[in-house]
Amino acid sequence: MALPGSLRRQPANRGLVSHCTHHHIVVFLLTFFSYSLLHASRKTFSNVKVSISSQWTPSCLNSTAPELRPYELWNSSHLFPNTEEATLFLGTLDTIFLFSYAVGLFVSGIVGDRLNLRWVLSFGMCSSALVVFFFGTLTEWLHFYNKWFYCCLWVVNGLLQSTGWPCVVAIMGNWFGKTGRGFVFGLWSACASVGNILGAFLASCVLKYGYEYAFLVTASVQFAGGVVVFFGLLTSPKEVGLPELGAGEDGSVEEDANRPLMGNDDADDDDRNYSIQATDNDNQPKAIGFFQACCLPGVVLYSLAYACLKLVNYSFFFWLPFYLSNNFGWKEAEADQLSIWYDVGGIIGGTIQGLISDVLQKRAPVLAISLLFAVGSLFGYSRSPNSKPINAVIMAITGFFIGGPSNMISSAISADLGRQDLVRGSSEALATVTGIVDGTGSIGAAVGQYLVSLIQENLKWMWVFYFFILMTSSTILFISPLIVREIKMLLHERRLRTLAE
Repeated sequence: MALPGSLRRQPANRGLVSHCTHHHIVVFLLTFFSYSLLHASRKTFSNVKVSISSQWTPSCLNSTAPELRPYELWNSSHLFPNTEEATLFLGTLDTIFLFSYAVGLFVSGIVGDRLNLRWVLSFGMCSSALVVFFFGTLTEWLHFYNKWFYCCLWVVNGLLQSTGWPCVVAIMGNWFGKTGRGFVFGLWSACASVGNILGAFLASCVLKYGYEYAFLVTASVQFAGGVVVFFGLLTSPKEVGLPELGAGEDGSVEEDANRPLMGNDDADDDDRNYSIQATDNDNQPKAIGFFQACCLPGVVLYSLAYACLKLVNYSFFFWLPFYLSNNFGWKEAEADQLSIWYDVGGIIGGTIQGLISDVLQKRAPVLAISLLFAVGSLFGYSRSPNSKPINAVIMAITGFFIGGPSNMISSAISADLGRQDLVRGSSEALATVTGIVDGTGSIGAAVGQYLVSLIQENLKWMWVFYFFILMTSSTILFISPLIVREIKMLLHERRLRTLAE
């Protein structure tokens, strides 16, 4: 008995290995490290919050700062009367950044599908590096402290940094097809976690000289990375004469691997595949519209789910070092280094869960199981004792079950959504879809950062973790229709195989 095309499973890495060239490796590394550098500059801000709070607070009201005389000279430029107000403003800056980042993602996705992806990415990296330098280094060197100036800079930084993710996902989607995408994108999406680790490492190395040097180092490295991207990154295989995805003789492998997640199971198995960016045909397809992209199956549900999940993931990103220092009394540099274990868990989680989803050829059930374990790990981490080894282990487990699904939605699943059969006639869709998913997620994360600071101030940290558990459960709720649908598909495929044996 012949099996339908959707059931003819291909080896997960066969198409990937056969098409992999040194250009693929270079693209993988350049896009990986370009986004890592963007995340490193964001991580710097979260890693030096204690130092910034001390600098913005009068020393007479700050028990951690030495008392300097005369008072009028040393405290005339401080912004806040106490550390509580300084902490609340830091949370407000996180919210401002994420709101502007979210707005920028919706725009950057559309721009990325219409302009050269390399130009957009390198411009965002270099200009964002300059803004970070002005925010953290130049203002401190000039002893210029102004709340409105900080807010304006962080709005601009959010808009500029938003150029990164839609562009790198679209470029990766151009070079790597659906065959093995869960594993490849799961491994590649560790770029954000590697950036967090890099930012924490750079900040902890120079923090003893002043927080301004942490911003200086990360901004310099990011600017240099933007220059390398401008001169060295290839946005699609056709730039070096390689065939577009699905255009070669192995296109049927890509087709079969593409179908189960977002394709139409009843479609003709011999249909040819399609590419994400523009092809060499004379009739070049136009970029898909914003509202057309929103109407694609699964986009809205995954966007809402990602809004809840990114709220939790970014709360760990922005507040974990501060929480460790504030709740356990550990030194800021030690808290920065310990927070790396959350990202280590996310790297492992994204890779393993992506590989499992490749084997099953389904994403939603893998996400659901991981998020159920995430609820338990959050509850356990909220009761972690004052022990660094135990805290690090539970933190890594929490990162595995939260960071892993977050990486999958923002990368592999976004690529699936942007390459389903409905956009075959308008292939310029991937950056737009990625911008919608990540933009909606950033709106949720932006609201969450303000709520975290508000809940922590009034109800303490335990209630913050209860809030995280609620948001993680909401993530499962939003994708529940997709979970049910894909589980039914798995059971149906299993029955067909049983009949065929």
